[in-house]
Amino acid sequence: MFSLKNKTILITGGTGSFGKKCAEHLLRRYSPKRLIIFSRDELKQHEMRVGGFDHPAMRYFIGDVRDVDRLRRAMVNVDVVIHAAALKQVPACEYNPIEAIQTNVNGGRNVIEAALDNRVHRVLALSTDKAVSPTNLYGATKLVAEKLFVQANAYRGGDPIRFSCVRYGNVVGSRGSVVPLFREQRKTGRITITDARMTRFWMTLDQAVELVLNSIETMYGGEVFIPKIPSMRVVDLAEVIAPDCEQVEIGIRPGEKLHETLISEDEARHSIELSTRYVITPMHPWWKDQEVAPGRPLPEGFQYSSNTNPQWLTQDQLRRLVGETDSQPETVSVES
Repeated sequence: MFSLKNKTILITGGTGSFGKKCAEHLLRRYSPKRLIIFSRDELKQHEMRVGGFDHPAMRYFIGDVRDVDRLRRAMVNVDVVIHAAALKQVPACEYNPIEAIQTNVNGGRNVIEAALDNRVHRVLALSTDKAVSPTNLYGATKLVAEKLFVQANAYRGGDPIRFSCVRYGNVVGSRGSVVPLFREQRKTGRITITDARMTRFWMTLDQAVELVLNSIETMYGGEVFIPKIPSMRVVDLAEVIAPDCEQVEIGIRPGEKLHETLISEDEARHSIELSTRYVITPMHPWWKDQEVAPGRPLPEGFQYSSNTNPQWLTQDQLRRLVGETDSQPETVSVES
């Protein structure tokens, strides 16, 4: 199994919620030789550094994934790349479609090109449930990015480089999540709900990081890793955060889904189930069936969706997850 210990690791979009939590785990558990934070905002890099991320192993590279030459320079002698940089806000991507394509699609291609040129050993890209049967541009760009990273394995030749993806749902505490919105709205006594029937997959930042790091250590190249995570009802979350507020239904926004799907029925035909995750395997000639951990094939007609998920968060569990009690947040292991 590939080991992350004492490796040189680069995180694109490293000043975001995921990047900072990932850096925290890497520094605490893996003693990286170098940990490179690659992002385009010098203020966020400064705030991250003075906020406690000033370890001797850390390097801060200002750059944009749209700039392939800067990526090539940043990846010199890098062992592992975690590609987290993206435009993620659905309404912003709908209104600025070319910008979303430039960052999420062309930026992904640039990461692949730079990694191939520098013979990086492992590259893992972060994706989203919105990439499955996408109804918005954000999901469509992430679907294209997934395809690019999976197929990049065909270009590695005799090099040891491997490309894979992880795909997961909403993350508690990440920037842009509905939790800070509800907390701000409760000051007015009125919470807006797009649709009372809406469900979402839900996981913590720690779970997301564990999924990513474990996937890097176990990947063969070409897989899409999907965690087994619980679903929640948005109305339950609103009730937990603002129990005394009026809930006003305003209708689904452009590009928004009522429920989310992590594995489609068609993908399930070439997926396997492990104890704590699913793995979508590639349907390409270069993939060998033996290059995967032992797992169970999924039943005919299987689909992994937030509204049919057998695992649900109760209001008490949601209350602990979002910190609305004095209890510690609950976590569910995603290691396999």
